[in-house]
Amino acid sequence: MAEADPIRRLIHQLSRLPGVGEKTATRLAFHLLRADRAICLDLARALEEVSAQVGLCGRCANLAAIDPCPTCRDERRTDDTICVVERPQDQWALERAPEYRGRFHVLHGALDPLSGIGPEQLQIASLLHRLAPAAVREVILATNPTVEGEATALYLARLLKPLGVKVTRIAQGVALGSEIEYADQGTLSRALAHRHDFG
Repeated sequence: MAEADPIRRLIHQLSRLPGVGEKTATRLAFHLLRADRAICLDLARALEEVSAQVGLCGRCANLAAIDPCPTCRDERRTDDTICVVERPQDQWALERAPEYRGRFHVLHGALDPLSGIGPEQLQIASLLHRLAPAAVREVILATNPTVEGEATALYLARLLKPLGVKVTRIAQGVALGSEIEYADQGTLSRALAHRHDFG
């Protein structure tokens, strides 16, 4: 009966989004109800278009409306380096750092045997396929600093090093603008372990 009520149905659908509980979903639903009708229709069209048009790039496995994606089509990028990330949003974050002008590869997750995620569930085979032409000289492992991300980076390093490609890991440590006294022990350990020449 509640599903027949369009307001309750909207709240239910919004609450299925990650990080959105029932209270937030209710607040969003009533915001949309008070908003101009055009805003709601634009949102509905955007959801429909994203569902119908977005898929995986055949090269890097990023989400895109065209194949290959704009990043893979960008001729200003170098082909000798591939930065491997867990999720499309990680690539978007790294794109904000203008220093990196190489290519990307999105795994769509990290190894997590307890959740049933093994190498076959990730975009690892397509990564290996990209290394076949031998134009790639370096693979940067930019997985998250979690247990799963570290396990994935270690697995990939062991898989890639015998292929003769340089394998690097992004540095991790104390964030710029933060204070050392508030950093956790793991962060401080990494910062000390990955120190470099200065000055």
